Amino acid sequence: MAEPRILRDFRQSLFVVLPLVNRPHNAFKLHQHYSSMIRLLTEPHDDNLTKGMMQSLFRKWFFNKFKELSEPQRYAMYNVHCRINTLVSAPTGSGKTLCAFGAILNELIGLSERNALENKVYCVYVNPLKALSRDIEVNLTTPLKEMEELAGKPLGIRVATRTGDTSASEKSAMLKKPPHILITTPESLAIMLSSSKFIENLKQVEWCIVDEVHALAENKRGVHLSLSLERLHFHSQGMCRIGLSATVSPLDEVARFLVGVDRPCDLIDVKFIKKMDLQVLCPVSNIIDTPHETLHRKMYEMIDSLIQEHKTTLIFTNTRAATERVVNHLKEKFPAKYLENIGAHHGSLSKETRYHIEDSLRQGKLKVVVTSTSLELGIDIGFIDLVILLGSPKSIARCLQRIGRSGHKLHEVAKGRIIVLDRDDLVECSVLLKNALEQKIDRINIPKSSLDVLAQQIFGMAIEQVWDEDLLLGVLRRSYCYQGLSKQTFNEILDYLSGAYASLEDRHVYAKIWRNEGKIGKKGMMSRVMYMTNVGTIPDESFITVKVGDHAVGHIDEAFLERLKRGDVFVLGGEKYEFQFARGMVAQVTASVMRPPTIPSWASEMLPLSYDLALDIGKFRRLLREKFTAGETEEEILAFINRYVYADQNSAHALYDYMKEQFAYAVIPNDKNMLIEHFEEEKGREYYFFHALYGRRVNDVLARAVAFAIARMQHRDVEIGINDHGFSIASESRVDAKKALQMLKANELRGTMELALDKTEILKRRFRHCAGRALMILRNYRGHRKRVGMQQVSSQLLLAAVRRISEQFPILKEARREVLNDLMDLPHAQEVLTNIESGDITLTEITTQIPSPFAFNLYVQGFTDVIKIEEKVEFLRRMHEMVLAKIELKKGKKEL
Repeated sequence: MAEPRILRDFRQSLFVVLPLVNRPHNAFKLHQHYSSMIRLLTEPHDDNLTKGMMQSLFRKWFFNKFKELSEPQRYAMYNVHCRINTLVSAPTGSGKTLCAFGAILNELIGLSERNALENKVYCVYVNPLKALSRDIEVNLTTPLKEMEELAGKPLGIRVATRTGDTSASEKSAMLKKPPHILITTPESLAIMLSSSKFIENLKQVEWCIVDEVHALAENKRGVHLSLSLERLHFHSQGMCRIGLSATVSPLDEVARFLVGVDRPCDLIDVKFIKKMDLQVLCPVSNIIDTPHETLHRKMYEMIDSLIQEHKTTLIFTNTRAATERVVNHLKEKFPAKYLENIGAHHGSLSKETRYHIEDSLRQGKLKVVVTSTSLELGIDIGFIDLVILLGSPKSIARCLQRIGRSGHKLHEVAKGRIIVLDRDDLVECSVLLKNALEQKIDRINIPKSSLDVLAQQIFGMAIEQVWDEDLLLGVLRRSYCYQGLSKQTFNEILDYLSGAYASLEDRHVYAKIWRNEGKIGKKGMMSRVMYMTNVGTIPDESFITVKVGDHAVGHIDEAFLERLKRGDVFVLGGEKYEFQFARGMVAQVTASVMRPPTIPSWASEMLPLSYDLALDIGKFRRLLREKFTAGETEEEILAFINRYVYADQNSAHALYDYMKEQFAYAVIPNDKNMLIEHFEEEKGREYYFFHALYGRRVNDVLARAVAFAIARMQHRDVEIGINDHGFSIASESRVDAKKALQMLKANELRGTMELALDKTEILKRRFRHCAGRALMILRNYRGHRKRVGMQQVSSQLLLAAVRRISEQFPILKEARREVLNDLMDLPHAQEVLTNIESGDITLTEITTQIPSPFAFNLYVQGFTDVIKIEEKVEFLRRMHEMVLAKIELKKGKKEL
């Protein structure tokens, strides 16, 4: 069957007008018109069309291996064959990888059989993990060997991997004989694009596949990749881009990220074709009144029971420490069942250990593996028939991604169980499960205009060739992440790179490019080596040494230090310390602190609740509040809970009790009403609990802004506490917390937060990260690696030098943007303030003698490091009893 004459040069972003008979069946049939360029396919291509484009050898191999085309393959294979930009969203094990590679292998087989294979790279495959590269190479070479056996001759199709682990001899061999399919990572792609020799092999690339695109799009690695794709496209104007993604939203925005500005893309959304068996489980019927030992024992009995009922189980925790703890407890509690058949997998383990666990899983040697986030992506780990999530995964997309690791094959059921030990987790997971089953996915945030990444990539482009500035700006603006790049900002970056700020030379920051008469190019003999040894966006991390004077008392991680401000109290090794200041990689503290901790030790490890899911939980609370206010019976409300969140009887009763207690004692805050609860401890310490259910990233902004407003207007230093469900302000004397919140204005919030962040550790550390990406600080130079401590000292001196030039210096501006938009969530915090200003969100202020049930976790989190877990559970139980007593007292007064 003749191939439709689709225009391969996507530079002008137009399709050729074709005779109707030759158009791909339904290729242009739209279900939803996202824009003139982004189109959602609603029906697959005719199977005969897809089969008809297959070479006889490929068709024979394919239908020997598979009975039929999978749904993603029916939609996408013909698109890839026709060089149509395509984003495929489908679950793990649905055949989406083969729907891209299958069409490309088919093309290469045709060329091989006609002796027309050229000595060039036809396809670049990019993925976020080196381990995935290893998997894909195996999964490509195996089918090729099988097809060669069928053909009875070698096909001569070369597949190779180029990552940070590739040896010099392997790289040299690729120069002589470039692979037809090149498997790589974003960082290695950037290096190859700046390689004077290898770039010649990338000048006629026909396809670029970006795998796990959802994992790249929401961080700076994705921003970096978006520019590398534009650089690659500049050399390969007819290149077709294919994105492979698991669960992601909004799909049209991810498509624009994939293909860039003013290029077409077909969306293929078959992510819910797999059946799902999902449940939220609680090991006891009454979470809050069950002693810790019983709760702990029942949870592990439940985990063991689930593991024994299945062949292979994958358990996800939310932290690396929890991963090790679960493995240890299972071994200790059930020594006869778990010895050599259990393993842990997380990023802190060596590469060899992780590979051993992955291989053992594939070979069926392990009964259970416990992991944090390292097995979320599509590494082939063989057959998993159950996934257990311990605690809330905090986002619907992450939940589906994790549970999708089970039932890896297309027609198998994805089976997941979420085990909760906390009432807030129960509410959260119940709504999360509802959204997962109803196919409602939380949106990802794609960073825009990251100036540190921009500086690094412009330097890489200058190494590659001499550029006309206008042409360079045009290429950069084709990236979705830089479509709004202004000429002024572009010039500021060029000024920095070309050494316009002579004072920076005192801090060893020299010109990296020359700039003359509208053209730029590389400067210096060491430019290429400097770039290639410092490329990438992932910062070096290290532990911070905590010292009292000259005496070291322990270590904390950098992410934890970022949360500290002078006067904060934290626990280390069972002792309390007050933070004073940090210099380099040393934090100075004082001991003998009488105040309770203000920052829990696990603060830096927690996954944030997504804003969209938080709003849906708030909506659920509002609906329940309306039913309680209307005087509906317990049976009616339980029936509603069962219908709304698909809860089992135990969960429904626990949810009912939790909401009823909050309603009877105080007010149920929700998406339309923020509760500000004032509680005074007997010893005179004042607490203000803001029941702001927006996720910790939004609450981080609101808490810091409120604290800053109180410090400015009421001249009080306060301590803040943050979680996903709200934030707290604590003070030794009374403050007007509600007034402080009302003073904040959405349109002034960025300026307020920039002032609040000005002298904080978080800005200092993030400036180091940004300066490293922008190559102001070199991690590697002339064969020597600069320690993280020296990088931090350099960055603090550099920060002072930059501030003397301008507070709007582009890399300092980027550090602020990263903190406010990527680490925190300023846009949604502004949305909350806008809704308060308009009255869409009302404020209610109350005073309580005991914190309300919804405030328990906010109140107790400051004590979690100084009391044992058993004592915490007992403390919560006693508070719960006191609240119930107050409710009974209220009820009695009403009856009188």
